[in-house]
Amino acid sequence: MKIALLGYGKMGKTIERLAEGRGHEIIFRITDDIEKYDLQKADVAIDFSVPDAAFNNITTCFRQQIPVVSGTTGWLQQYDDAVKICEENNSAFIYASNFSLGVTLFFELNKQLAQMMKNFPEYKVGIEEIHHTQKLDAPSGTAITLAEQILETSEKKAWKLDAVAEDELRITAKRIENVPGTHIISYDSPVDTIKIEHIAHSRDGFALGAIVAAEWLQHKKGIFSMKDVLF
Repeated sequence: MKIALLGYGKMGKTIERLAEGRGHEIIFRITDDIEKYDLQKADVAIDFSVPDAAFNNITTCFRQQIPVVSGTTGWLQQYDDAVKICEENNSAFIYASNFSLGVTLFFELNKQLAQMMKNFPEYKVGIEEIHHTQKLDAPSGTAITLAEQILETSEKKAWKLDAVAEDELRITAKRIENVPGTHIISYDSPVDTIKIEHIAHSRDGFALGAIVAAEWLQHKKGIFSMKDVLF
C-alpha cells in the first residue's frame, strides 16, 4: 500500500516506522502546500496534521478520490462539510479521535457504564485527560468523545473544560511532559468512587490503529468509524 502522510510530526514518524515494518511504502510526507503533490500515486492518505490544515488536506484528497484516515483533532466544526465533500466525490473516510484498539474498547466500556449509572444521581461524573505538553488542543478529542457518550444518557446539558455548573459535565485537561495520553472517567459519591481509566504507554498503539484502519479502508467508499474496522 502506498501511503501519503499528511503531517510529519512525532505521530507521522511513528506511522512511517510501523507502516514500513508492515511492508507499506510512504510516498509523501506532506507538511506544506498539499497542491504541490500528485496524490494520484497514493492508495490512501493518513492525516495527523494540524487543525488549521486538516480540512483542506482531507478534502483535497477526497476530490482526487484518495481515501483518508484522519486522527487530527481541533477542526471538527468542519467535519460535516468534509463528509459532504467525501460523499460528493465518491471517496472514503474514517475519522477517529483516537485510533488505539484499547481506546476503542474503552469507548464501548464508557457507554455501558454511563448507561448503568444514569439511575444513580448521587454519583457525580467527571473526566480527566492528561497529555504531553506539545498537544495543541484541550480538551483532547478522545475526552470530547467520552463526554458526548456520557451526555447521551446523563441529565447534564453539555460538557465544559473546568466546568463548575451543576448541569455541565466537567473535563479537566492537564499537560505534562512525555505523557502519550491518559483518560479517566470518575463517578464520585459521598461514600465511594467508581473509576475507569485508559493509559497509553506510547504512540505506537495510536499509529498502528491508524495503519490498520487505512489497510481496511483501501478500495472502500463511504464514511466509517473504528468500530466498523474492529467489530
